[in-house]
Amino acid sequence: MDPAILHARPQVIREAVGQVLAGFGSGNGHVFNLGHGVTPEVPPEHVGALVDAVHELSAPYHQAEP
Repeated sequence: MDPAILHARPQVIREAVGQVLAGFGSGNGHVFNLGHGVTPEVPPEHVGALVDAVHELSAPYHQAEP
């Protein structure tokens, strides 16, 4: 995900996370990555919004292996 999204409002961050997860689809799990990391001027609460959204929105995409 483009780390520039972390400058947006938390709801926009959450929507972007949902789009990334939907694009990845279902599977055994995933690694959610920011393309170039977090820059110093990003508000910490926006990073928290990203982490919270990944935790909350990713569970439906995980499938147990047979």
